[in-house]
Amino acid sequence: MDAAARKPAWLIPSLGLTQIVGWGSMFYAYGVLMQPMQMELHTSRPVIVGAYSLALLISGLLSTLAGSIIDRVGGRLLMGAGTVLAALMLALLSAVDSVAGLYLIWAGIGVAMSATLYQPAFAVLTQIFESGFRRAITMLTLFGGFASTVAWPLTQWLLERYGWRDTWMIYAVVNLMICLPIHALLPRAASIREKAKSRDRVAESISLEAVLREPGFYLITAAVTLNALVFSAMSLHLISILQGRGMSAYYAAGIGAMIGPMQVLGRILETTLGKNATTRQVGLVAISLLPVALLLLFAPAGWLLIYGIFAALYGIGNGVMTIVRGALPAELYGREAYGAISGAMATPVTIAFAAGPSVAAFLYAAGGGYPGAIVAMAGIATLGAVLFFYAATRPFSKAALSHTRKQS
Repeated sequence: MDAAARKPAWLIPSLGLTQIVGWGSMFYAYGVLMQPMQMELHTSRPVIVGAYSLALLISGLLSTLAGSIIDRVGGRLLMGAGTVLAALMLALLSAVDSVAGLYLIWAGIGVAMSATLYQPAFAVLTQIFESGFRRAITMLTLFGGFASTVAWPLTQWLLERYGWRDTWMIYAVVNLMICLPIHALLPRAASIREKAKSRDRVAESISLEAVLREPGFYLITAAVTLNALVFSAMSLHLISILQGRGMSAYYAAGIGAMIGPMQVLGRILETTLGKNATTRQVGLVAISLLPVALLLLFAPAGWLLIYGIFAALYGIGNGVMTIVRGALPAELYGREAYGAISGAMATPVTIAFAAGPSVAAFLYAAGGGYPGAIVAMAGIATLGAVLFFYAATRPFSKAALSHTRKQS
């Protein structure tokens, strides 16, 4: 019987529910609530956005530490504590009355993000599902892909009915009622080394320190970071870019709305058509879609089919890259130190997500408008694809190659 088949049937759907709640309350809801918060706190849009960027920065900086903790003790303690912290910070956010308080609270939310969102959840699944880790990660991202679909309309409804302060308090209670019990029930995941010894095998041990001496790690990390930077930059500016090309607000919103479902479609394609391919092979295809998609933005505004293809390539590529970033460290370096290694890779990626909108604004100013910014971002995305291709096709360390041979 496959190892994954013997695991608790409730685990992935339940963790998926926590991802919908976590991403919805700590990541997506702010996009709806920051406008009324800005008005009541009497501050500017850059200041309001800056608090959110601070949370993403702190989350990225703590990724390696969070992963190391899960490597040692499993995810129950860390993810449970992260949920309690998230609930506390969201409750405090409902009562915030100053910019200083806003920044302190979002710093705490950044800590909670590092302990509860995709990266720690991926580490838990990699421990528990062993050789079936990639399929488990893919299934989890299918749930997470609906976070924005749920959070944006729900947050708007709560805002109109209760106001932004009560909305944050409701999200605090939801985190406690839904996420905390699930995290408290996570299986106790013994270390991979102990499991291997129990089966009279010696696990391939590749430490974070050894990986950090491997040049290929930096090439792969640079590639996925550049990809994440461009996607993040585009996410905030896409509607403005489409309207700048002459598209109506109605059609621009329609093109933007296609991206979420296309991300989910990409993950479905990965688990069906791509199930027999390695993560590196899947990554080569996915990371190449972004620069191609960006070039389609130079089509005339009336060519809606071309813009539909743009949304498909853009969404599918990002949806699959989420899986690639989660599964690649385990494929290359084994599962024993997965949490720390994936956290080290996630740190610059998360920082890139935080910096992306500002980078796009800089490119807009430096390039004299969005056409110049699109060319620059296409160049950055192409560089990321080239680095990934080079890194994915070159030999890695002997330890990594030995692990890959054992897995195959």
